[in-house]
Amino acid sequence: MLNRIFGLETEYGLLVNQDRPEYSPSWVAQRIRDHIFRVDRRGLLDLHHRGHDEPPGNGGFLTNAGRLYIDMGHLEYASPECTTLADLVASDRAGDRIIQQAITALGLDATVSLIKNNIDHETDATFGSHENYLVSRQFPFSRRGLGPLVTFLVTRQIFTGAGRIGCASDPNEWVQVGGLILHRPGLRDAQDRSIVPFQISQRADYIVNDFFEWVQHNRAIVNTRDEPLADPNQYRRIHLLCGDSNMAEYATALKMGTTGLVLQLIEAGQAPRGLGISEPVEALQDISRDPERRWIVRLESGQSISAIDVQEQFLAAAQRHCRGQDEETDWVLAQWESVLADLRRGYETLVGRIDWASKLWLLDTYRDAEQVAWDDPMLKSLDLEYHNLHPERGLCYGLEEEGRAPRLTTEKVVQLAQDHPPRNTRAFGRGELVRHLLAGGGAEPEQEPPHEYDDHASYDYIINWSNFRLRGAVPFFMADPFRTYVQDVRSHLAERSVLPDPHDAG
Repeated sequence: MLNRIFGLETEYGLLVNQDRPEYSPSWVAQRIRDHIFRVDRRGLLDLHHRGHDEPPGNGGFLTNAGRLYIDMGHLEYASPECTTLADLVASDRAGDRIIQQAITALGLDATVSLIKNNIDHETDATFGSHENYLVSRQFPFSRRGLGPLVTFLVTRQIFTGAGRIGCASDPNEWVQVGGLILHRPGLRDAQDRSIVPFQISQRADYIVNDFFEWVQHNRAIVNTRDEPLADPNQYRRIHLLCGDSNMAEYATALKMGTTGLVLQLIEAGQAPRGLGISEPVEALQDISRDPERRWIVRLESGQSISAIDVQEQFLAAAQRHCRGQDEETDWVLAQWESVLADLRRGYETLVGRIDWASKLWLLDTYRDAEQVAWDDPMLKSLDLEYHNLHPERGLCYGLEEEGRAPRLTTEKVVQLAQDHPPRNTRAFGRGELVRHLLAGGGAEPEQEPPHEYDDHASYDYIINWSNFRLRGAVPFFMADPFRTYVQDVRSHLAERSVLPDPHDAG
């Protein structure tokens, strides 16, 4: 893809069998983390305090230059920086495998299921799948400039949604007070939650604003915080949290690829005009919940139009402006066109490629065979099993084994991505650093993270996305994500190896 850095952050659900109540998901998450870092030695735990909710030892960077950590009790994996969809899909699945393999090594396969989804059916909680796209600092980051992106994101769920049984608390039960969205019991419109048996997106019910900076208390279609994790004079990071975690490799690539192209259209001033949606949050939820899958939205102009029609206008603009710029772009354009055409023919044509369609097909097949209604509790179990990352239990993996779901990676590529970063971004340099320190280059990986963390100079290392510092050396900055920095890192490490340790002086 042209001039784009991609990244994914995935929060995983952990389903613990009811016969082991002493195993809490947070305790299991900690055991998995510690096994990955201290036993498998796949990375380096942070020895410093990264924030108010990330104490020392909470997580760290891996040899593939991604990061694994615990966020609000959930295991979370952030992929390394990628410039191609091929690298991104491989790195994303590598994170899944690293955690699942740790569960197996810990002997917890019979007790714990790793679930890559975004909802807890029992508590009505949600956990995220965050997308990251690097854009230039000149990107028109304003309500007006971001209008086309909002329209695209509201309607793209027709091929990016992961699908779910039922729905969350009705949006009318939430009310804005100042800058916060708070729950107010007792409010409910005429719509009964029971008449929404299945919807195409897992996150739609939990998005309550079009633009907002915070993540946890006011989830928005576009998150507006300005945290580039790169040179702030050159770059900005578009951070999205409205999408679902995808199981199908095809869906992941199409989601990220089409969004990247829409950002390119906006940067170039070529995005379709006149498609502003009147009420984006309501439209997001209405599309997801539409049982007839007509997916009609009302535009600011007063016109009503289908989400497929909207997507076809974005596709046409991308075909005019982006076609031929590289092989991956042409693949995205061809698949985007194919999926939109198939959506008009019926969801069954998308089984294996699009997650919500695959899940609905599996659920409908079960319902027909067993003659059960949508409120049968077994359907929620099947919903979760679609996202199970155990290779012999996950229903999505079953579709792959049957040849129904196309693979964009191979097992060899995923295995390489577990240990090695992409070689054309700064992830390469960070991976080199982590590997050097794990090999004994001055770090103490078995060292317990300190409880006191005021004296940063006492740490063996401090590693962040755009910089690192080693004890006895000056900070090293990696402000340009498009540079590998690998030779610079090697030189920096070579210089450090002859520096005296300040703790040995005197």
